[in-house]
Amino acid sequence: MKHDKIQDNSDILAELVVKGMQERKAADIVVLNLKSLKNAVSDYFIISSANSDTQLDAIASSIEEEVFKLTKEHPWQSEGRTNREWVVLDYVDVVAHIFLKDKRSFYALEELWGDAEITHVASEEGSTPAAF
Repeated sequence: MKHDKIQDNSDILAELVVKGMQERKAADIVVLNLKSLKNAVSDYFIISSANSDTQLDAIASSIEEEVFKLTKEHPWQSEGRTNREWVVLDYVDVVAHIFLKDKRSFYALEELWGDAEITHVASEEGSTPAAF
């Protein structure tokens, strides 16, 4: 059994993803903790919105930079960079989703994983990510 105060790798990775999102002013950052869900595909889904396709690309790049700085990891898979409406960065235990605002409401991932523990994260510049 894991001690509550010790963060595992997915917790640290989730914090780095949130930091990368915040660095490029991503909107409406939501962390879905899927650890307690049976048949979950990952420990965390982290979802944010972008106002433009340029910001969407900048947020994705910022996440990759923040994660690589500390962990030296690249995403296992990355999708959506060419159509620039929804980018997915899959780090296996943590999956980052960056949507253009209208696409986010259409796919409604928060509703799909409604049983997850949901944390809304402040998007303001200079704020620090909450521990998950």
